[in-house]
Amino acid sequence: MRFAAGIEYAGSAYAGWQRQTSSPSVQAEVERALSFVADHPVAVVCAGRTDTGVHALGQVVHFDTQAVRPLRGWLFGANTNLPQDVALRWIVPVADDFSARYSALARTYRYVILNSPTRAPLLRERVCLWHAPLDAERMHAALQPLVGQHDYSAFRAAECQSNSPVRQLQRISVERHGPFVVLSVTANAFLHHMVRNIAGSALAVGEGARPADWIAGVLEARDRAVAGMTAPAGGLYLAAVRYPGDAGLPAEAPAGLSAIIGASQTLEGPG
Repeated sequence: MRFAAGIEYAGSAYAGWQRQTSSPSVQAEVERALSFVADHPVAVVCAGRTDTGVHALGQVVHFDTQAVRPLRGWLFGANTNLPQDVALRWIVPVADDFSARYSALARTYRYVILNSPTRAPLLRERVCLWHAPLDAERMHAALQPLVGQHDYSAFRAAECQSNSPVRQLQRISVERHGPFVVLSVTANAFLHHMVRNIAGSALAVGEGARPADWIAGVLEARDRAVAGMTAPAGGLYLAAVRYPGDAGLPAEAPAGLSAIIGASQTLEGPG
């Protein structure tokens, strides 16, 4: 039988989602916990592999098992055996052909910036701290040329293993919520470090170091060397993954960014 599960995690203590031979990973913790409940080895497939230090509010996985357990047993049994910085939010049976990765229609990432002259110790490794004043409206306008189907080589990490730099970016926005500036990006899929590289370029525009039309030129150049820095991992969240309505997954997204940054409910949902 195949199940899908929604997972929330703080990625600060992990070398990313993917299982590693010598470093802690979120995947290894999730598989260990589910294997304990199933009483046999369980392998999970995720919607999107997050990098070292990156967090998730709405990661989705699927796994197969012959074990018969009530849904409550899967959920609470796994959470009992997970570390405190990882939790299953829900679990449901799905069709045998459902894939957390290939059935996904879109993924939404959010990059959270604390725009403050002083640090916030309780948000350490949960936000990107930026001291210089940022113009969120200017950042939003500058990023709109990225919407659509483009070659995103300028925002692609050198070690990216994707066969093609072309992606379909469906929506991008920047909003200010008090001291927080939140970049939200929805696309069919993402390149390695794509969101963090976009965020780094947006920060350059927001603080006035680059003109508002600079990002359009960066996209057109298709050259990583001309784009901005790679923004720190701690501000990035896999917020949600969207699937076809007949997939049978819960309609509500897992805990929203408001729980972390105290922003309004406009940040909730799957994008």
